[in-house]
Amino acid sequence: MPSTTVFDRQDQSYQDSVLPPTLTRRIAIEAGITEFWWRYVGSQGKVLGVDQFGESAPAPQIYAHLNLTVDNIVGHVNDIL
Repeated sequence: MPSTTVFDRQDQSYQDSVLPPTLTRRIAIEAGITEFWWRYVGSQGKVLGVDQFGESAPAPQIYAHLNLTVDNIVGHVNDIL
């Protein structure tokens, strides 16, 4: 979802076509604060992201440090499938 602001402005039928209410196993990956993503993934989904401030390093190093790695993400996806 490139823009939650634009998505939120769409009518409910469009939103339901993108996030069908019957599909509750959702995952959001955010290289930033995760708080607002729960609105889109729901209580049965997962949100992976960074809920802290002040870390700095090249992207591959900081993502590994924050556990935003392919292996970790795949593990979380498998958990909700």
